[in-house]
Amino acid sequence: MNKMDFLLASNNKKKLGELQRILSPLGINIVTAKMLGKELEEVVEDGTTFEENARIKAVAGMKAFNMPTIADDSGLCVDYLDGAPGIFSARFSGEHGNDEKNNDLLLEKLESVPEEKRDAHYVCAVCCVFPDGKEITVRGECHGKIGFERDGNEGFGYDPLFIINGRTFGNYTSEEKDKISHRGKALRELAKELEKII
Repeated sequence: MNKMDFLLASNNKKKLGELQRILSPLGINIVTAKMLGKELEEVVEDGTTFEENARIKAVAGMKAFNMPTIADDSGLCVDYLDGAPGIFSARFSGEHGNDEKNNDLLLEKLESVPEEKRDAHYVCAVCCVFPDGKEITVRGECHGKIGFERDGNEGFGYDPLFIINGRTFGNYTSEEKDKISHRGKALRELAKELEKII
């Protein structure tokens, strides 16, 4: 089977691994701009939903590289905080991608909030765009609770605080997490949609 190259509009190695595990059975080879010896331009994520921001990144990558491009936008929505941090999850503390500070701020905002009010869900929207104008957008969600302290060193983002089935994502292996995570669900939906057109 000939492998088709798709660009991942991100330099996140963990996302790359996740995509490769789920999409390689379809004959899709995921590459990043760095793997192609180029830079991925930063884009302004000014959408108001996860879906809009995923599409902004995917379209920018496709136009820059003229190849099928996949981008995702994901985040944590906490019920008690009216859905925050939501699309601002990566920069919740004001510093983009600082997991430690983001987790500290979340714990601070939920200080003294009882367990029954700590419901939260992760959302992942994935958009795949093709040079011929075809587009696929899918969404996955994973529901759990926010813990009172960090637990575990696996994953990234808010994983050490997000509890599902009695343990945090920080204690799940990548393979275990793929089966139930928001991104795993979204990518399996994407795989189903891609199977119909490739």
